[in-house]
Amino acid sequence: MFSEFKDFIAKGNVMELAVAVIIAGAFAVIVASMTSDLIMPIVGLIFGDVDFSNKYIVLSGEVDAGMSLEAAREAGANVLAWGAFVTAVINFVILAFIIFLLVRYAEKAKAKFEKQEEEAAEEAGPSEIDLLTEIRDALKK
Repeated sequence: MFSEFKDFIAKGNVMELAVAVIIAGAFAVIVASMTSDLIMPIVGLIFGDVDFSNKYIVLSGEVDAGMSLEAAREAGANVLAWGAFVTAVINFVILAFIIFLLVRYAEKAKAKFEKQEEEAAEEAGPSEIDLLTEIRDALKK
């Protein structure tokens, strides 16, 4: 079992996946910061409040007016944190759009490289197999 696990870990795909997960985690922090520090204050300004992520509706419990979401939760109130949800949705949309752009660029780059390889193969002339086939056919005559 240990050798199978070692073989599994040694495969290139597993290492590439691990690197991708680590980079995605760091990238998610950047997107979360961009959303909470840049985008949401602008959205909050449009809706008349600077801190949009602290918008909530009290379902049960007692909270003072203007209390932050975290303070309301610590006070034991049951809250519907719709502002935090909207922030999370915006994070997701931004992250999904950036991933879409990256995949789109990667596909275009891959197609370009494949086209260049095909053109190089066409310019190189016949392959060794083609030449050996021609020699064989010539010797048969």
